[in-house]
Amino acid sequence: MKLSNRVAICTSVAVNVALAGFLCLRSSSPVVGTGIRAAAKSSNALASRGAAVMSLTKSQRASGMKNAAFNQPARFQALQQVGALAHKSGAKSIEDFRTLAQDVVCQLGKENGNQALLNACNVEWYGPDRPKWLPDAFLAGVPDYLTGEYPGDYGWDALGLSSDPETFANYREAELLHARWAMLGALGCIFPEILAKNYGVGLEEPVWFKAGALVLNDKSIDYLGSPQLVHASSIIAIAAAQVLLMGGAEAYRASGVAPNGEAFDKMHPGGDYFNPLKLGKDEADLAELKVKEIKNGRLAMFSMLGFYIQAATTGNGPLQNLVDHRADAANENIFKYVFTSPEPVL
Repeated sequence: MKLSNRVAICTSVAVNVALAGFLCLRSSSPVVGTGIRAAAKSSNALASRGAAVMSLTKSQRASGMKNAAFNQPARFQALQQVGALAHKSGAKSIEDFRTLAQDVVCQLGKENGNQALLNACNVEWYGPDRPKWLPDAFLAGVPDYLTGEYPGDYGWDALGLSSDPETFANYREAELLHARWAMLGALGCIFPEILAKNYGVGLEEPVWFKAGALVLNDKSIDYLGSPQLVHASSIIAIAAAQVLLMGGAEAYRASGVAPNGEAFDKMHPGGDYFNPLKLGKDEADLAELKVKEIKNGRLAMFSMLGFYIQAATTGNGPLQNLVDHRADAANENIFKYVFTSPEPVL
């Protein structure tokens, strides 16, 4: 049964406070109450965060409560207690409940000294208290030059590749640019297959590593299967367009000066030309977005490596490989190609 948006939002709220509810079952309610009250005192802005959650209708609320009380009576009672305390502290939006649950876990960790709970207190992505690639107990120490100043710094540089400041700056720029290309590339590799397989878009060749060969074989590439959009039939024209459009944008970025003469950060240019959606409106949001960008970019680089290996070994695109694996996971997996010697497909 498909849930309405309101029910989905309510479920999201319940999931975000479920951890606090679980702790209610494992701890005495006075301790949880202490945690919530301490968190409320330490954050005067709690009630003003985010927009209010869209309210459920009476029938939806009654039905959801009835099912929860019947299936999980103990947890339902615990969540009722948490909800009452949360509302007393001023929580209204989803973000309020999420922050409150985190603050409760943090406060419990401070009271009982549990390191796992204390990790909830560390929500920073910069500075010396940022999360590390291994827990502190397993680390011999973080290199002095990895201070947490830059996004995505988890204190790992086993080979000391970034010990020189100039080299460090070059590696940071190279990583970020490769990450951005990988995110675009990963989307471009799988999106045509999704359109062709799931939505019936008439792409002549949806597999990413085979599409470019169409132009070399005197055929055309019609973007989204429509010749009215982009009808690419000349490799020379394609290369020229890439040099002018992509090369021009990269030249401006590398120079650090926008077309209007305004200077900007080469790593995160922003402005009207490089940030048309106006993301990162303040420093706090921008700092968080930088971390999200590099984390997703690193995943995308690994994804692209996987796409390359899959193309070379199976001759299929990533979506088809996923479909084959889900249909027969016992046989369609990496071991099929590790222990055999298939003919190369590239």
